[in-house]
Amino acid sequence: MMGSVATVFKVYIESGKEGDVSKEIREKLKPKNMQVEDVAFGIKVAKVLFVHEDTEGSSSFEERLRKISGVNEVEVDDETLL
Repeated sequence: MMGSVATVFKVYIESGKEGDVSKEIREKLKPKNMQVEDVAFGIKVAKVLFVHEDTEGSSSFEERLRKISGVNEVEVDDETLL
């Protein structure tokens, strides 16, 4: 039996690109949830939640996030079996 996995990514965004990046992530990748937080010194990070089958893996989401213009860095923040 396949299970569902919840993966939260931290997406570091170029200064001034928060709106464009947030819009593109929502429209193209359809995350379950997303919130943008201030880290420090004007650096913004989006915490992006995807729920997917455990056979799918999180690397495809990570690759797609990295391709978005205005994204500096992507890392897995949390991953859990549902």
